[in-house]
Amino acid sequence: MQKYLVNTAGMHAKTASNVMMAALFVYMLLQPLFGALSDRIGRRASMLWFGGLGTLCPVPLLHALSGVKSPVMAFVFIVLALAIVNFYTSISGLIKAEMFPPEVRALGVGLSYAVANAVFGGSAEYVALWLKSAGNESVFFWYVTVMCAISLVVTFRMLDPSKEGYLRNEP
Repeated sequence: MQKYLVNTAGMHAKTASNVMMAALFVYMLLQPLFGALSDRIGRRASMLWFGGLGTLCPVPLLHALSGVKSPVMAFVFIVLALAIVNFYTSISGLIKAEMFPPEVRALGVGLSYAVANAVFGGSAEYVALWLKSAGNESVFFWYVTVMCAISLVVTFRMLDPSKEGYLRNEP
């Protein structure tokens, strides 16, 4: 996102760095609040919110960010995007642990996390910069949208972890 602010929005690198530092600080503060919200509405509902908002919002948010001139507005847009991500990140460890029985939990969580981060997280910046250099930067916005839509479909099909998950009987 910091490179996006510099390369696309034309923001000075130091300003973009400060915007990201402030946004990530707010993101950190929101984590326990979204975790508590998940305790109230359920982890599956939290994942549905992530998938739904993640499907609807990346394209408009990234288009808005591309033309942002004010660091304050950039901060607001980024915090909105991070709030959507918070629906997932605040519960990701728990929801993944609920998917695997104890005897393979570390392998199931660790391997799936590592592979997904290597394939999607590791390549995201390069794909985005390549699309920008090819004059198709907005295709990346749709890529993010499609990935969130996939998570939404998977979440719809997912059993309720509070009723079917491997941690349901844990104290």
